[in-house]
Amino acid sequence: MSQRSAGTLALPWPTASPRTTKRVAMDHTLLIVTITLALVGLVMVFSASAVVAGNRFHDSGYFLKRQLAWLTFGFLLLHLASHIDYIWWKRLSIPLLGLMAVLLVMVLIPSLGVAAKGARRWLRLGPISVQPAEMAKLITVIYLAAYLTKKEDRLTIFSSGLLPALIVVGVLSGLVLLEPDLGTVVVMGLVAVGLLFLGGARISHLLALGLCAAPIALALVLGSNYRRQRLMTFLAPWKDASDAGFQITQSFLALGSGGPFGVGLGEGKQKLFFLPEAHTDFVLALVGEELGLVGTGAIILLFALFVVRGFQIAARARMPFGRYLGMGITLLIGIQALVNACVVTGLLPTKGLTLPFVSYGGSSLVISLVGVGILLNISRDRQAGREVAGQLGGRGGSGRR
Repeated sequence: MSQRSAGTLALPWPTASPRTTKRVAMDHTLLIVTITLALVGLVMVFSASAVVAGNRFHDSGYFLKRQLAWLTFGFLLLHLASHIDYIWWKRLSIPLLGLMAVLLVMVLIPSLGVAAKGARRWLRLGPISVQPAEMAKLITVIYLAAYLTKKEDRLTIFSSGLLPALIVVGVLSGLVLLEPDLGTVVVMGLVAVGLLFLGGARISHLLALGLCAAPIALALVLGSNYRRQRLMTFLAPWKDASDAGFQITQSFLALGSGGPFGVGLGEGKQKLFFLPEAHTDFVLALVGEELGLVGTGAIILLFALFVVRGFQIAARARMPFGRYLGMGITLLIGIQALVNACVVTGLLPTKGLTLPFVSYGGSSLVISLVGVGILLNISRDRQAGREVAGQLGGRGGSGRR
């Protein structure tokens, strides 16, 4: 109460107000958008993979069953993450970072890492394979959010503010790059730069970082045969449409044949062994063919709504860590969706990046859903009042920033 009657004893510490102890409902709009995208993904994964799965595994529902299993597991983790006070991720940021480094090193060991299609990106855990690089993206966001809460007042100083974060992100990116997985490194870099900018880093420092990174990226592309070929194909996709440019030109044909309303769900022709990876990286092209411009536009609008809602949740968080964590997760999912859409439409060279929630892929789906669970917990903001009261009661007020 702001006013007390005469004779009332004023306590020397703040008492809990009804606002800080009230259980706030999670953001249902974000949850509905996520569920909608995931269900659309199930339908499109089955449509895109049924023929291929029937030919390869003699089971047209092979990929659908696996995606459904991962989706069920992912929603269980989403529910769990939505009920874990998000401040725990701040406390676990350094241990998670160390664990992530160990897993990324394990992937590179031939006896432990699983190689496929010229890359070593997976770890075999019994009957399933997991991709640590997908986890690295989310853990990078958690680490940066925790770092920014501690160093946001020094972030304008390059040596003591910006550089330590860049070193940590650079080490993780280097390990991912050794797999090799340049697409994931690009997403991690864009998210890191976005968070550092929002955290208050000098634009001049970030521009200098970009100028330093550009020749390194160019060397990585030109120094690798398959990356150089992807770049040449991006510049002239129809020059070798039957070989190097086959995937992207088939994506163009899928999008073009869909028209405004598509050829009908399940009626697409490009998935009949024409468009490679139709159920993973290029599922948006199949959406364009079967559901047309309207269906594709609906998917893009759902991701736009997700990003808007995510930033609104982050802005309402009363703790700086919650704000940075919310913005980081939103940037992660939004940037990956944007990069995937740009690849499918030929605006960027081909990269092995899935469309969050929609593409086939267990590790990507589960990690994205865990990220949504954390966002939902931030929308509750249950921890803020308790931590403030606890710190003012003698647990060290310097730890909350």
